[in-house]
Amino acid sequence: MRPIDATDRRILALLQEDAKLTNKEIASRLGMTTTPVYERIKRLEENGYIQRYVALLDREKLGYQIIAYCNVQLKEHAKRFLDQFEKEVGQLEEVMECYHIAGRYDYLIKVIVGDIHHYHDFITNKLAALENIGNVQSSFVMREIAWSTRLRVDG
Repeated sequence: MRPIDATDRRILALLQEDAKLTNKEIASRLGMTTTPVYERIKRLEENGYIQRYVALLDREKLGYQIIAYCNVQLKEHAKRFLDQFEKEVGQLEEVMECYHIAGRYDYLIKVIVGDIHHYHDFITNKLAALENIGNVQSSFVMREIAWSTRLRVDG
């Protein structure tokens, strides 16, 4: 796998901004022809720089008003318990992100739900129902200040 160059990085930046851009539109913005842009994008996909294309949805228009971050502490820390927790929490539809972290807690989970009643149901009937949960501390987002899916690609 060869390293990416400045042109590849510009293509990645354009696609992060708008994944619906056509190869022709990207080529035009970069002063290139379509074929090399197509080949570069294919290579970026094959080498895993581009993992997938998605649509970013407006959570509030879809009725999801609550964003909560849950700090989770497990009772036991043997590998089998960590693996089991990660598998089970990854299957919960309310969980948008989950990170194994260092510090007082073991995991940080981002949860998005419709309202506080849905959050209560999630905590009570789903998260707390997982084996080996020791402690959960929740923090609720009052207002989003910065939110992006864009990674720096300038090298």
